[in-house]
Amino acid sequence: MTTPRRDEWQPDQYARFKAEREQPFYDLLDLVEAIPEGRVVDLGCGTGKLTRVLHERTQAAETVGLDRSDAMLEQTAQYAGGGVRFERGDIGEFSDSGLDVVFANASIQWVPDHAALFPRLAATLGPGGQLAVQMPANEDHPSHAVAREVATHSPHAEALGGFVYRHSIEPEEWYAEQFARIGFAEQHVRVQVYLHRLPGREDVVEWVKGSLLTGYRDRMAAEDYELFLADYRERLLSVLPDERPFLYPFKRLLLWGRMG
Repeated sequence: MTTPRRDEWQPDQYARFKAEREQPFYDLLDLVEAIPEGRVVDLGCGTGKLTRVLHERTQAAETVGLDRSDAMLEQTAQYAGGGVRFERGDIGEFSDSGLDVVFANASIQWVPDHAALFPRLAATLGPGGQLAVQMPANEDHPSHAVAREVATHSPHAEALGGFVYRHSIEPEEWYAEQFARIGFAEQHVRVQVYLHRLPGREDVVEWVKGSLLTGYRDRMAAEDYELFLADYRERLLSVLPDERPFLYPFKRLLLWGRMG
């Protein structure tokens, strides 16, 4: 599994369900303790709006937002300054030392090999440093399962070169054990279900177009992706109940740990 190959993130599409997407950020932030005059890194900062909130809530002296998407980083200027700055970079290659908080909201599910990634992130923390991570964990919902199914059928399988996307995420028990082995003296691991009330079942397609489906879109020619999207839409709507509002349960994994 690899991270998206091209920078084709669409901030406007991603923000269509802004309130729903932002709530897990605040739930994760509630787990983080303030570190006055400390150093914070926000991995996968997006537009930078929530990075500014993170900076103010932690009372940090310096917060750096890191993202690989130029489309997202173009919007960060309005949130920079006062101890906040933004950089282009790949989470999988991130390194530092002596940090007080490493924060990753809905970002490291794109990065493979968490058995190697989490020790690397922990190594960037100083004594008492905190790691806070939120990841989607909705792989078993039809919104995700149907995408995998469509990807295996012709002509999409050929257009994707056999690629089928899955988030890089392990069971919650795995993270609890990993945190203990890495050396986190305290930890909080939980799965939380967010029940989204969408206008109709067709809005599930709009939801995943701004997140999950980018894993396919970025690997296909535009015309191939449009065929993939049409097939996905038809198959997904055939298995979802036609209800209004449509109830879309979405599981997310929230992790927090403090180094000893």
